Amino acid sequence: MLPVMVRRSRPSGRLWYPAADVYEIESGWLVKVELAGVSIEDVEIDLQGDTLYLAGTRRDSHCKETVSFHQMEITYSRFEKTLRFPRRIEGAKLEYNYTDGLLIINLRSSAQEEK
Repeated sequence: MLPVMVRRSRPSGRLWYPAADVYEIESGWLVKVELAGVSIEDVEIDLQGDTLYLAGTRRDSHCKETVSFHQMEITYSRFEKTLRFPRRIEGAKLEYNYTDGLLIINLRSSAQEEK
């Protein structure tokens, strides 16, 4: 299971911002984040108040220093995504699945667990 990590200081340099879909479901929230080419070990998740913060790095592991490029359109660098919810999510039970470049996060509200 991916640990919930404390937010680090923001890096300088070019960031990219992955696309995300957010759904309110019966048990809480479902979040889908497009992270093609990112290793799950390079992803940080932080829940604070009404905010879900994601950060990490997409690395180009196929090219070495001796390679010259012809065309580069994919951003290889640090990414960040901040999603705000209409109510607190801090303390929600976080479950995730990472398949085919999509990180699926299920945030089960603590109120649902009490039922």
